Amino acid sequence: MGAAVTAVSSNGVYAFTKPNRESITLLAGLGVEGDVHAGVTVKHRSRIAQDPTQPNLRQVHLIHEELFTELAAAGFEVAPGALGENVTTTGIDLLSLPVGTLLGLGAEAVVEVTGLRNPCVQIDAFQDGLLRQVVGRDASGAIVRKAGIMSVVRTGGVVRPGDPITVELPAGPHRRLERV
Repeated sequence: MGAAVTAVSSNGVYAFTKPNRESITLLAGLGVEGDVHAGVTVKHRSRIAQDPTQPNLRQVHLIHEELFTELAAAGFEVAPGALGENVTTTGIDLLSLPVGTLLGLGAEAVVEVTGLRNPCVQIDAFQDGLLRQVVGRDASGAIVRKAGIMSVVRTGGVVRPGDPITVELPAGPHRRLERV
């Protein structure tokens, strides 16, 4: 089996988790229809406080389901939507994709990868100690963020669990993902 969507989630109000849905509709240049984080400019509260006119590079949040298995081995129970993601995936190494990668989600939707999610202390309010599991350091001391990637919607469309994911890498040289 190739890369696929395993769950889709959205929430019209600010909350840490997002309920799973039968489908979500992605709107070009905006994000997930009806989701609190949809918009041309930033919608995450911390970003609004910094500069509400910033472009929204965090329209759609994707997390790899393989992270939940890793977290379960460390004693944490995390299900799709629990960390606030819109799209849960399997079979694709999201964290290794370069900036500008285009991900086809289902028959029509396309998102462009903008960077890594920068998780905040709210994760520890969800489950104490979880932040240390999704943000750490590698052997050289560099910060490693594992809480998914962020993207913007290039082509709208409906996305459902079970939909295939296609990957189109940008022309090189590739830029590594950084926090957005």
